[in-house]
Amino acid sequence: MTRTGKLGTLYAAALSLLYPQACAACNVASVEARRDMPACASCWQRTRIFSAEDTLCWKCGTPAPGAVPEEKREQVRCRRCEPEAFTAARACGVYEGALRAAVLSLKREPHVGDRLARLLFETQRRAPLSSATRIVPVPLHSEREHERGFNQATLLGRALSALNHLPLDELSLVRVTHTEQHRAGMDARARRESVEEAFHVARPRLVEGERILLVDDVFTTGATVSSAASALRAAGALEVLVLTVARA
Repeated sequence: MTRTGKLGTLYAAALSLLYPQACAACNVASVEARRDMPACASCWQRTRIFSAEDTLCWKCGTPAPGAVPEEKREQVRCRRCEPEAFTAARACGVYEGALRAAVLSLKREPHVGDRLARLLFETQRRAPLSSATRIVPVPLHSEREHERGFNQATLLGRALSALNHLPLDELSLVRVTHTEQHRAGMDARARRESVEEAFHVARPRLVEGERILLVDDVFTTGATVSSAASALRAAGALEVLVLTVARA
C-alpha cells in the first residue's frame, strides 16, 4: 500500500472511532470502516454475494442449483426470462442484509460506499457484462428526481465509471411517464404494465452500435430494465446488459 493509501486508511479508521455509526443492517454493531458504509463487516460477511463460481441463469442471473463447469455456463437457462428485451442481467448479490441496507440508504443519501462500488466493479468485470462499452443509468422521471434530489442509479453509474473508465451516458435514456411506485405485493404483470413504454431514447446516436450497461439498484421482476432495454434496442443498441446492486 502506498503512503497516501495508508494515510487514507488511518484517517477513515479515526473518523469511525470518533464518530461511530450504527450498522443499518443489524442496528446493533457499529460500522468499523467507512468503506463498509452503511453496514458492519459482520453483516457484509453474512450477506449472500454472488461470485464467479455461482451457477446462474446466463440471461437473467437467477441462481440455479448445482455446479456447472465454466465452459457450460452459457447453456444454463431458467427459460422464464426468454421474452425479456435485455441480453443478460447480473446483480452483486441477494437483496438482504448489507446489500438491502445499501440500497435503502442510497435512496436517502447520495453516497455510494467504497465496498459497494468495488462489488459493482467486480461483477461487471465478469462475463457477459465484461463486453459493455457504455454505462447508462435507469432514469427516474423528472418529477420524481426533483422530489428526491438525485437519481440513485446515476450515482451507481458514476461510481462504476470511475473504476472501469467506461463512458457514462446520463442523457440518452429518458423516462417519459411518471409511473406509480412499485408496491410490495404487486405481481409481475402489474409491474410490467406500469412501466410499459415508459422510456425513450433522446440521443440515439450515442447508443447506436453500443453494448449498453444498464445500471439500477434492484432487479425484482425485470420489468423496468426490460422496458428500458426495449427502448435502447429500438434505438440501435447492439446489446443491453443489466447490472444491479441486488436481486429480490
